[in-house]
Amino acid sequence: MSFSPEAAETLALDALAWLVTNDDLLPVFLGATGASEDDLRARASEPEFLGSVLDFLMMDDAWIIAFCDAKNIAYEQPMFARAALPGGEQVNWT
Repeated sequence: MSFSPEAAETLALDALAWLVTNDDLLPVFLGATGASEDDLRARASEPEFLGSVLDFLMMDDAWIIAFCDAKNIAYEQPMFARAALPGGEQVNWT
């Protein structure tokens, strides 16, 4: 399955909205990225930043499961969305 860039951005915005409401995980994201809450608002429309949100969530299966369960989407959807955003291309090193 592939996502259009617009659909990928929409899913990533959903992920950001979910992350902002998660009192346990939001501070981890802010600490890991060095972003501030002001940065979240200012950069929410940037595809590169949205890609970083999905990258962060995909670091832990429990986080992806929680997000996907909350949004009632298949667990692989964030991965497909990430591939459609800048920097998400699969690299073949051979």
